Amino acid sequence: MRRDKVVATAAEALADVHDGASFAVGGFGLSGIPNVLIQALYDSGATGLGVVSNNCGVDGGGLGVLLAAGRIARVTASYIGDNKEFARQYLAGELEVELTPQGSLAERLRAGGSGIPAFYTPAGVGTPVAEGGLPLRHNPDGSIAVASPPKEVREFDGRPYVLEHGIRTDFALVRAAKGDRHGNLVFNKSSRNFNPLAAMAGRVTVAEVEELTELDPEEVHLPGVFVQRVVVLTPEQAADKGIERRTISAPPAQRTITE
Repeated sequence: MRRDKVVATAAEALADVHDGASFAVGGFGLSGIPNVLIQALYDSGATGLGVVSNNCGVDGGGLGVLLAAGRIARVTASYIGDNKEFARQYLAGELEVELTPQGSLAERLRAGGSGIPAFYTPAGVGTPVAEGGLPLRHNPDGSIAVASPPKEVREFDGRPYVLEHGIRTDFALVRAAKGDRHGNLVFNKSSRNFNPLAAMAGRVTVAEVEELTELDPEEVHLPGVFVQRVVVLTPEQAADKGIERRTISAPPAQRTITE
């Protein structure tokens, strides 16, 4: 019999979280973010957290809730985005930030989850990503307190490649459209962005699922071997999805054609 991984509440699923723990968190902007688990992490009171995610949410949404509360000490991400508080803390020296190319970040998570300690990639060669000097932390006056070190560069078939290390975290928080009791997950459309990769990187991966059901093996996006705990959302929680930037188009009759 395969183990039943369903946990009654998000709080119970994160009961062993501790100060200074590291997290890989799925989502892109507000798409596919594990809102319920992030709120449970906030409610736990844990601080000094390390976060690996494509970005750090938005002001007042997603990981931005933890950021605004001063709970996050270090972020590994591909961009800061529209999160003004993220930018403020980074430039004020309150937050350590490792910026990495988006594709490299995705592969670092996948590699870590696959037991691959490091890999070579052409992304970042000839830039401060490889040569070092990117500000990891600023001084309050805006000067660089800690800069990134240079990375190893090797040549393969006449082309230079930079060495990037795989990422493993204490926990991973992800959101899936469907899941079963054994941790097998299915993601919906653009929610299948960083969620599977983040899930692979966590030593303890917790998934919030919108629907608990039986899954056909052929439709599984992430096998349950990567998931240790499953939290089933209520219909209200499943429907609560933020919109990062709302745009409205004019009705067709009001549009004009320009050359």
